[in-house]
Amino acid sequence: MTPDELRSQVADGTIHTVVMGFTDHYGRTMGKRFDAEFFCEVIEDGTHACDYLLTVDMEMEPVAGYEYSDWAGGYGDFHMVPDLTTLRLAAWTDGTAFVLCDLHQGEDHALVPVAPRSILRQQVDVAAQAGFTIAAASELEFFLYRDSYEEAHIKGYRDLKSAGWYVEDYHLLQGARVEDYVGAARRVLAASGVPVENSKGEAAIGQHELNIRYTDVLAMADRHVIMKQAMKELADQQGVSVTFMAKPDAAQPGNSCHLHLSLWQGDTNAFVGDGPNGRSDLFRWFLGGWMKHCADLMPCYAPTVNSYKRYQDASWAPTRIAWSTDNRTAGFRIVGTGSGLRIENRIPGGDVNPYLAFSAALASGLDGIANQIEPPDEFSGDVYAASDLPTVPHSLEAANARFAASTEARRLLGDQVVDHYSHFFSSEVEAHQKAVTDWEHRRYFERI
Repeated sequence: MTPDELRSQVADGTIHTVVMGFTDHYGRTMGKRFDAEFFCEVIEDGTHACDYLLTVDMEMEPVAGYEYSDWAGGYGDFHMVPDLTTLRLAAWTDGTAFVLCDLHQGEDHALVPVAPRSILRQQVDVAAQAGFTIAAASELEFFLYRDSYEEAHIKGYRDLKSAGWYVEDYHLLQGARVEDYVGAARRVLAASGVPVENSKGEAAIGQHELNIRYTDVLAMADRHVIMKQAMKELADQQGVSVTFMAKPDAAQPGNSCHLHLSLWQGDTNAFVGDGPNGRSDLFRWFLGGWMKHCADLMPCYAPTVNSYKRYQDASWAPTRIAWSTDNRTAGFRIVGTGSGLRIENRIPGGDVNPYLAFSAALASGLDGIANQIEPPDEFSGDVYAASDLPTVPHSLEAANARFAASTEARRLLGDQVVDHYSHFFSSEVEAHQKAVTDWEHRRYFERI
């Protein structure tokens, strides 16, 4: 939707509200709802929001210790500047348009350097300076429940009614039973400028995947964010709930978010070449860099305590860092041929912040090209059974300790970003360490 199209639809009464949004550390959409006529008056100016939003925890409590903003600094404002290329009809709700924003600093109007979208913009600029554009996609999985979000909350998120009752991977019958929600999600996303390819049952009970079309990497991260917001609001309207958490059920596979990337020079896929299997040196070096830096940047792919519970052998989630052609046991799976050749990273879960994950991927892969980093030999066979391969970190605490201490992470993302996000991840770990869990009650309440 262009600004002129918005003004026309506001004038005829079709649109009465404009939502301005951005993502915080968790990938949650934050922002304001505007009267549409007023938004049209200030469309170039944007609005302001409190900069504490980049220092809060999940409960919106300000966390001490951030250099970016704190109580001593008074928690001032940053400027929410709408990126009008993201302006669209929000077809999942009535009479509403939606636009994503960049966050600018008040003093010099530069991008807030620790905002997730700013970090990805920086990596896109690095790629452009090297003569590349990046095509990307993210495949999000989710669990669907027949309880509303409020009902799930009241039940303590236990004993929820799954939308299915057997594993429905590719099952068309079970898929038909959730068309009231999943079909509606496909339609509202398509009507909201988020092109949809397909949906399917997944490898757990009540689990599904909805795939949206690839595009350039920044627009793909935006689509990912809009998809989650739309699907949650749609679920709320229908009295059901969806979760994108990485491991909602210990007894079942978790939610993945496979990242697909290819490197382009103009209209040419730069991964295609005259090397083995029709692959180029750029492909090999990008893969080498992505793999080399994966463990150092792991919190960008697995950002929550729950993320690491997904990494179980023979669970469809990778547990070791290896690459292989069309092999779903590998963390890095090579798929496609010709112009469709791409690298799929299967490590992130559904809880990932797409701006951070794509930023880590680009920084790593571009460093691989700059330094001609060779990947290890291709692995053939069952990666789960390979005891000599490096493993993914076993916890957020371990992953964040490596991230914070990594000279490579600091070289690739900068000290300011690493310091800011390592503090964020450590605060998440500390919150978890203080919690008393259902597992502890079941194990110790009576029998200890």
